[in-house]
Amino acid sequence: MSSGSDASQSILLTPRQMAAADQAAIDAGARGVDLMEAAGKAVAETVTRQWPVGTVCVLCGPGNNGGDGFVAARYLRERGWTVRVGLLGGLDSLTPDAAHHARLWGSRVDPLDVTLVNDVDVVIDALFGAGLSRPIEGMAFEVLQALQKSEVPVCAVDIPSGVDGASGQVMGIAVPAKHTVTFFRKKPGHVLLPGRRLCGQISLADIGIPSEVIEGMDEIAFENHPALWRDMFPWPQLDDHKYRRGHVLVVGGEIMTGAARLSARAAARAGAGLVTVAAPAPAWPVYASALTSIMVQPLDDASNLTDILADERKNVLVVGPGAGVSEATRQHVLAALNTGRAVVLDADAITSFASSPTALFSAIQGNCVLTPHEGEFGRLFASEGDKLARARAAARQSRAVVVLKGADTVIASPDGRAVINSNAPPTLATGGTGDVLTGIIAGLMAQGMTPFLAAAAAAWMHGEAASQFGPGLIAEDLPEMLPRVLRRLKAFSCAPGVTLAVPS
Repeated sequence: MSSGSDASQSILLTPRQMAAADQAAIDAGARGVDLMEAAGKAVAETVTRQWPVGTVCVLCGPGNNGGDGFVAARYLRERGWTVRVGLLGGLDSLTPDAAHHARLWGSRVDPLDVTLVNDVDVVIDALFGAGLSRPIEGMAFEVLQALQKSEVPVCAVDIPSGVDGASGQVMGIAVPAKHTVTFFRKKPGHVLLPGRRLCGQISLADIGIPSEVIEGMDEIAFENHPALWRDMFPWPQLDDHKYRRGHVLVVGGEIMTGAARLSARAAARAGAGLVTVAAPAPAWPVYASALTSIMVQPLDDASNLTDILADERKNVLVVGPGAGVSEATRQHVLAALNTGRAVVLDADAITSFASSPTALFSAIQGNCVLTPHEGEFGRLFASEGDKLARARAAARQSRAVVVLKGADTVIASPDGRAVINSNAPPTLATGGTGDVLTGIIAGLMAQGMTPFLAAAAAAWMHGEAASQFGPGLIAEDLPEMLPRVLRRLKAFSCAPGVTLAVPS
């Protein structure tokens, strides 16, 4: 892993923001035809690296993406490839910069047709870029459908045609690419599903746009990376002691005792100085016999929890894992929030407010993290729009950091900051892994990390732990992998760069 440059390159630009960046570069003196030349050359270089010289078909659209395709065709011809070019529409419909490069191509251009993808070794998809605004139809649809059936390897320019660069959603049809070459910065659609799955390996090419064009843009999202938060990571100091490193209280459930235990162990492994489980009295022996370094206090009812919460050194409170959907869980949530201390709410703590979300939102007074999966999210919030927009809206509505979980977890802050986590392997799709994530977040918050940064760091650590373990993962394995992840993180040298600081 590298340094501050990784933080800057973790910025994700929507198609609208990318268009503004292009225009700002041109306003500063760059020529559009030169940016297009650099983009097409990067595509040609990628194709040359990935595949042996053969026959390539370049599918060009009428916009700037098609112009990139004409440049790539020219460079590949110079490198010995046999090149076919197919164009959607006529040459007279090209944008001015694309028309310039079509003239430089100077060879045969065929009308777009399904036969173009027959008997070729590689297809370059330069039909539509990330800014596609409507579903693909007509001949473009038919050609992509034929390409999908052919199983010819595809190199996509910017993003596979049909994938919305803002949301990652498919607009009619999209052919999976083996490799995608995008420019300047990735788009949210590169890391949100299903776009991420369709992009294959992604290359980010520098085409000469200065990074300064990003300054002043609103609501920029980031792809999660340690460079964004490592400077604020709570590493132990020589004069630390257990109370200084924070005390996490996890409210346990009576039946599903494993969930709270997973959260508690993860909080401890993440560095919390002390962790306590408040265990319902009937299940207290289960918790007490299974936990050693984790303390266990008996819990009788909500009033008893208030007594436990009287110890203000318990600075982060976790409610929800294995708690059960009940009025008792609601009361535990409200008691925790009433303290004004940091709170992490997961699973049943969220679902218990499905009938009255505003009761939960109005009780949130300070530092709070909600960690719903899609089902739980839909019980509290509107489920329309793309995942990034929904998470941001939910964070503003609830006044909490929202961790909308999944293979493309989105972490959103009420102030508009957002991170998309992209390192989660499919092995995390097993019971209990979300409880571990909750515990890691709580453990980092207990040590003083802000809710948003703790959630971002925890999501990355969670994915990294699963990747390090590999196949056969179960939730219990994740806390035990955290020391290895922390060693790797400790070795990461982070130079000054873009951070997820609160916007001024």
